[in-house]
Amino acid sequence: MDARGRNPVDQGDTEIRASVADERSPGTRGRGAVVAALMLATALPALDATIVSTAVPQIVGDLGGFSVFSWLFSGYLLAVTVTLPVYGKLSDTFGRKPVLVAGASVFLLGSLLCGMAWSMGALIAFRIVQGLGGGALQGTVQTLAADLYPLRDRPRIQARLSTVWAVSAVAGPGLGGILAAYADWRWIFLINLPIGALALWLIVRHLHEPARESAGRPRIDWAGALAVFACGGVLLTALVQGGVAWPWLSAPSTALFGTGLVLAVVVVLVERRAAEPIIPGWVWRRRTIAAVNLALAALGLLMVAPSVFLPTYAQAVLGLGPVSAGFVLSVWTLSWPVSAALSQHVYRRIGFRNTAMLGIGTAALILFAFPFLPYPGAAWQPALLMLCLGAALGVFQLPLIVGVQSTVRWSERGTATASVLFCRQTGQTIGASVFGAVANGVLASRLGGAGDLDSVTRGLDAGAVPEATRRAIADAVHSVYAGAGCAAAAAFLVLLFLAPRRFPVLKD
Repeated sequence: MDARGRNPVDQGDTEIRASVADERSPGTRGRGAVVAALMLATALPALDATIVSTAVPQIVGDLGGFSVFSWLFSGYLLAVTVTLPVYGKLSDTFGRKPVLVAGASVFLLGSLLCGMAWSMGALIAFRIVQGLGGGALQGTVQTLAADLYPLRDRPRIQARLSTVWAVSAVAGPGLGGILAAYADWRWIFLINLPIGALALWLIVRHLHEPARESAGRPRIDWAGALAVFACGGVLLTALVQGGVAWPWLSAPSTALFGTGLVLAVVVVLVERRAAEPIIPGWVWRRRTIAAVNLALAALGLLMVAPSVFLPTYAQAVLGLGPVSAGFVLSVWTLSWPVSAALSQHVYRRIGFRNTAMLGIGTAALILFAFPFLPYPGAAWQPALLMLCLGAALGVFQLPLIVGVQSTVRWSERGTATASVLFCRQTGQTIGASVFGAVANGVLASRLGGAGDLDSVTRGLDAGAVPEATRRAIADAVHSVYAGAGCAAAAAFLVLLFLAPRRFPVLKD
């Protein structure tokens, strides 16, 4: 409470309601159409995250290129991650609508080209084109969600967007399998066209941003954008491919990491000289944004444990089929949006930081509890933990995103939103590399130096898994979950010591 007895979380909410809902947003009817468009636009990258994986056997059987098919996912992820800061700055400079329309158009062009691909190399290249548009979709949709609603009502739109991700996580694999089996794998990309076309039509027709006061011709930091793109691409490639395509201490890894560090220095020098930098210094100088960036990077890191390793655990250790294993994982997508929608009732009472600390502290306890599950155990046990984990992470993530968006002006919101999403994506990339190395190391020690998780996963369909291998996989996944618990604990400490007790909510 402040001197007047007002909660600092709610302080300024009336001003935000007036400025955002009345001046920056469409009317009530138009806003409903724009929300529908945002949900459709969210469905494009959300479906893409799950629908492609189920059609890999058919794609490889048709185009070949088994040795490089992982780049179908890595190339897309790289393009999304490195473009997020660029699109965030562009949306602050030119407005949300042109960036969203351009991003959706590029994504749909990439989808069309993917459906027409004639080789694995061409398909990978077109997936990168998709990713160039996907970065605009993810960042700009989240920014527009904050523009459309005042602080008090933002959990509603965020819950709807989270529901789209949840439904896509459950329906995507099944839809991809059906299209690949009964139609053609190319339809997993072509299905994006009608969804995206409807979203574009709604955006063009109903999203009307107010005219902005001209401050002269916008100065675009193209040198900074190129430097950020190059630096992010090189470092993320080193993380994605290290330990997979080549050993960590090999010449390619050393060259990529060395080049990435040099480019990082170039980014700092270029951005310090730029009049309108792509990654402005205030993103890291403000305690609130810096703390949230680090905390969401830890979130991306810990999310790798269940999303990548739990399906293997469910099949190899619990003896479940692929569909049942997918259900054990998918239950966290059911509780996440529900708890996110309800989190507003918590952060209005105790503040953004304390609510997030409550969520991530609970998540840490759940992750640390996973290694104590009985061996081999029953499927309901990890499923229950995943249900609780989704609820905890919903309480953690949404208050941080809403809180950061509420501490910056409209002209900074795109950059701030993109920075937290960029850190989360980067955390996922680092987590995949780090936890992959942990799992492979544990497997090697348990199996006498032979085998890794990828080879074990490919052998699941060959028959029963030997008991020694089952126990080794259980130990490997337990170690990964313990590491994820450490990441959650680190996020808790970041919020405790770095984030301000009360987020300074600003009038737009």
